[in-house]
Amino acid sequence: MTNANIIKALYAGFATGDMPAILADMAPDIEWTEAEGYPYAGTFRGPQAIVDGVFTRLATEWDGYRAIPDRYVSAGEDVIALGHYSGTYKATGKAFRAPFVHAWTLRNGRIVRFVQYVDTVVVQRALAD
Repeated sequence: MTNANIIKALYAGFATGDMPAILADMAPDIEWTEAEGYPYAGTFRGPQAIVDGVFTRLATEWDGYRAIPDRYVSAGEDVIALGHYSGTYKATGKAFRAPFVHAWTLRNGRIVRFVQYVDTVVVQRALAD
């Protein structure tokens, strides 16, 4: 399986909420960085830290939260996904749609790093009362 196919499978898992598929190709020491200004900003190490610090919060704090890639660029160990987020923040009832760039690094078929780039101002508007 190519690196791009591994990342495409991960997004398919996101779309269906299939947590085993999402976690399947993550290295035990993966570093996952959410952008400064994003609600879950910071770097999380290891799959369980990502589940606790990001995925569980997305599932409980948002309605219809989606990360939909529109295209991929792959070169060696790196896969870039360009797409958009959307969802409605439960606490405010406000919806948003924001473009993202996700930078993935894989080694030996395992995801070792994720870095998120997103227009955090658009996301913050959904959080504000």
